[in-house]
Amino acid sequence: MTTTSTPTTTAVALRGVSRGYGRGATAVRAVDDVDVEFRRGTWTAVMGPSGSGKSTLLHLAAGLERADSGRVLLGDTDITAASDNELTALRRTRIGFVFQSFNLIGSLSAEQNVALPLRLARRRPGRAQVRQALDDVGLGDRARHRPRELSGGQQQRVAIARAMVTAPEVLFADEPTGALDSTAARTVLDLLRAMADRGQSIVMVTHDPAAAARADGVLFLRDGRLVDHLAGASAREVADRLVALER
Repeated sequence: MTTTSTPTTTAVALRGVSRGYGRGATAVRAVDDVDVEFRRGTWTAVMGPSGSGKSTLLHLAAGLERADSGRVLLGDTDITAASDNELTALRRTRIGFVFQSFNLIGSLSAEQNVALPLRLARRRPGRAQVRQALDDVGLGDRARHRPRELSGGQQQRVAIARAMVTAPEVLFADEPTGALDSTAARTVLDLLRAMADRGQSIVMVTHDPAAAARADGVLFLRDGRLVDHLAGASAREVADRLVALER
């Protein structure tokens, strides 16, 4: 893992990145020679037909998977050849990740779930810091509740607080509203929009045109390649572009 001394306005960049699975006749090129930059302080949605490589692209950018070729940069840090320990440290300090399934630990309270990344990074979690993270997502009064005592939307907001408690440079979200009803999804999207407006860098995979339209820009993938981009588009425009890609 190498760090350059030149400041950058890029939160994450993929340079000629490819990732495949399988061999021979069953080989699949999930991400195929992708060049893309995600700018600091922006919210980008990633869309495409099923199997287009959206989640793989997200996992590569977040250091959850390794590229077969190309380079991945987190800010001015080249993480392409980072060791497993270095990548783990990055994910605990500079990267936040939110999953569709929340991934909360059922035996822990909301505040204990939020404090977990700090404990894993061997940092003593301050009670005020954890409560502030929960306050930021509107759940300060649910700190002692366990996941089973929270609605799906509340669990997702706890997951976002957990991802944000370390003040990561980039928040990656993989279908963060996919398991939520429309009201809860709107609340989560409002929260992400407020975070982006405060300068947080967000990269989100979604299948929902209404969710994508809340972002600053939308990237479209097909067969592992970036094929289109929209900025400031309506949900209808995003949906129309997605339908065109699926033909």
